[in-house]
Amino acid sequence: MPAAAKPRTAARRTGAREQAAQATRDSILKAATKVFARYGYEGGSVEKISKAAKSFDRMIYYYFGSKEGLFIEVLEAIYRRMNEAESRLALDIDAPVEALQTVIRFVVGYYRKNPEFVTLLNTENLHKGRHIAKSMRAREYSSPAIAVIGQVLASGQAQGLFRQDVAARDIYLLIAATGYFYMSNRHTLSAFLGEDLESAQALAHWERFVIDSVLRTVAPGPCLPPRQTR
Repeated sequence: MPAAAKPRTAARRTGAREQAAQATRDSILKAATKVFARYGYEGGSVEKISKAAKSFDRMIYYYFGSKEGLFIEVLEAIYRRMNEAESRLALDIDAPVEALQTVIRFVVGYYRKNPEFVTLLNTENLHKGRHIAKSMRAREYSSPAIAVIGQVLASGQAQGLFRQDVAARDIYLLIAATGYFYMSNRHTLSAFLGEDLESAQALAHWERFVIDSVLRTVAPGPCLPPRQTR
């Protein structure tokens, strides 16, 4: 065997091991997302996750350090996937009204199409955000969304289409709040209101309502009250 063949063989073996390790890690993360979404943080035991991943408990501790470490990475992953999906939006910043509508449809639609995202955020909010607060990446995930809205607002303001005194952060919260609240409370609200909020007609109506509400908020008009700071 030529001498050069041994290093290449060793490199292939190392690459195969790395791929296998990454596959195991990804499998655990995927299983944990489903288990935590179904059972919550307390009910989502290491045993349930390793069983769902067809792995072993020790592998969770090996790759993630602890159950909490795994949960934090689950939260980071769901935020990252939303950011990646948003980054693929085709926005024409020079047409700010249409661009803003596209962003709204994306956010409202994302909550609707990804119920695990809503459920996991509900779980973390029950814990007062103590897990995601330990994440070194949490701030990274809100910045792109707010930056995109900021660009759209700036374009609309330059064209005289949007008011000058509205902040990207506030519009981001308005869109997120109206989209998230509807989906996170859809079951209780359906019972309370006596209508199916998950029907295609109801969902389409709410999307139109959110778009209308946001566009009315950013439309030129009287100045908003100054933001209170402490």
